[in-house]
Amino acid sequence: MNMWTRAALTVLFGLVIWFIPHTEAIKPEGWHLLAIFSATIVGFILRPWPTAIMALLGIVIAVATKSITMPDALVGYSDGNVWLIVTAIFFSRGIINSGLGKRIAYTLIKTFGTSSLKLSYALACTDLIISPATPSNTARGGGIIFPIVQNVALAFDSQPHSPSARKIGAFLMTTAHTINTVTVTIFLTACSGNLLITSLGAKLFGYDISWWEWFLAGVVPGVLCMILMPWFIYKIYPPEIKETPEAPIMAAKELEKMGSITKIEKWVALIFIGCIILWATAIWTKLHPTAAAMMGVLACVVTGCLTWDDILGEKTGWDILIWMGTLVGMAGLLGKMGVVAVFAKFVSELLSGLDWRYAAVIISAAFVYSQYFFASGTARITALFSAFAAILVAMGAPVVYTILLFGLMNSPGCTLTHYSSGVTPIFFGAGYVPQGTWWRVGLYISIVSYIIHLGAGTFGMWFFGLV
Repeated sequence: MNMWTRAALTVLFGLVIWFIPHTEAIKPEGWHLLAIFSATIVGFILRPWPTAIMALLGIVIAVATKSITMPDALVGYSDGNVWLIVTAIFFSRGIINSGLGKRIAYTLIKTFGTSSLKLSYALACTDLIISPATPSNTARGGGIIFPIVQNVALAFDSQPHSPSARKIGAFLMTTAHTINTVTVTIFLTACSGNLLITSLGAKLFGYDISWWEWFLAGVVPGVLCMILMPWFIYKIYPPEIKETPEAPIMAAKELEKMGSITKIEKWVALIFIGCIILWATAIWTKLHPTAAAMMGVLACVVTGCLTWDDILGEKTGWDILIWMGTLVGMAGLLGKMGVVAVFAKFVSELLSGLDWRYAAVIISAAFVYSQYFFASGTARITALFSAFAAILVAMGAPVVYTILLFGLMNSPGCTLTHYSSGVTPIFFGAGYVPQGTWWRVGLYISIVSYIIHLGAGTFGMWFFGLV
C-alpha cells in the first residue's frame, strides 16, 4: 500500500466509527473523540506518516471538530510519566557519552557473554534485584536497564534501524522490556500501578492488601515468567548471535583498551547511584520519579557529563514526547467523558448469570487486552479497575482475590503495543524492533503471560491461603 492508501484507510476507519449509531449514555463529543482516537491508533499501525505526525493530526482534528478544547488537547504534555520517559532517554545519553555504559556492557559480556540467552537472564536478574525498592518500572527500565541493554547491543555491533539489529539487539530489547513488565507482578513496590490498585481496592471494598500478600500472590507466576519468558522469546524471535564463546575474551581486551575508569565515568556512576537511591526511597520521600530523573540529567550537565546540545540532539526523546503526550491526553479524556465506563457497563450486562469464576476469566482478559486503547497501565487501571472489580465482587468473587487478580493482570497487556506502558516507548524507540514485529511478538508474549498469571496466580493465592 502506498502512503495515500494507508491514509485513506485510516480516515475511513475513523469516519465509520464517527457515524455509527451509539448509545445516548455517551455524549456526541465523547463518541467523536473515540472515533478520532481509534483512527489515530489505526494510523499508528498503518503509518501513512510518522507516529508523532499521526498523533498531532489526531489531536488537531479533535480540537477542530470541537470534540475537545485546546487546553484539554495539551493536558497529556503535563503528565509526569511522559516526562519521565523523555528524561530517562536524556539520562541514558549521559551514560553512553561518558563511556560508563560501554564499561558496564563489556563487564557483563565478560561475565555472562558465552551466549545471548545467558545475557538475557543476567539482565532479568538485574531488574528483579532492583525492582522491590523502585516504585517505578519506567524509571527502573528506562534509567537503569535500557542504557545497559543498548550498550551491550552496540558492543556486538548490532545497530538500530539496520539488518544488524537482529544480531542481538532486537532480542535483548524485547526480552528486557518483557521482564520489566514481569517484575511488577512480584513486588507491590515495583510499580506505581500496583499501589494504585491496592489504594482503589481499599476505597472500594475496605480491605488493604499488604506487601506480603501481594508477594505471595505474585511470586509463583512472576518467577515462572522470569524463567520462561527469555527462553520463549529466544524461540519465537531468536537472535542471530546465539553462542558467543569468544565474547568474554573480546570484552576483556576492550576493557583493557579503555583503561582505568575516568573522572567523568565516576561522576556518572555517582549520579546513577544517586538516582537509584532517590527512586528507591520515593515511597517514603514522596519525591516524584520524574523529579529524581531530572535531577540526574541536570547533575550530568553541571558536571560536564552531558551538554545541552546532547539533549537537543536526542531526537528519540523529543519524538516520544510529541506522540506519547498526545496519546496519554486523549486516553485520559475518554475516561473523563464516561466512554470507558459505558464500555464497562456493557461488559457486565454480557456476563449476567455467569459463575464468577468464568466471569473472572473473561473480565481479566478484557482488562488485559483493553491495553490496546490505553497509553499507560496507570490510565487503564484508573479507567477500568473500579468498574471491573465491582462487577466481579457483585457476582460473588472474594474481595482479596479480586484485588490481587487485577494486580496480576497489570503485567500481561504491557507487551501488546509500542505505547502500552510508560517504559515501552523507551525500548521500542531504540529502533531495534519494527513496529509490526513489536505488536506481533508482543501479542504472543501477552497470551503466554496471561495464561501463566491467571493459572499460576490463582494457584498461588490458593496454596498460600489467601483465598
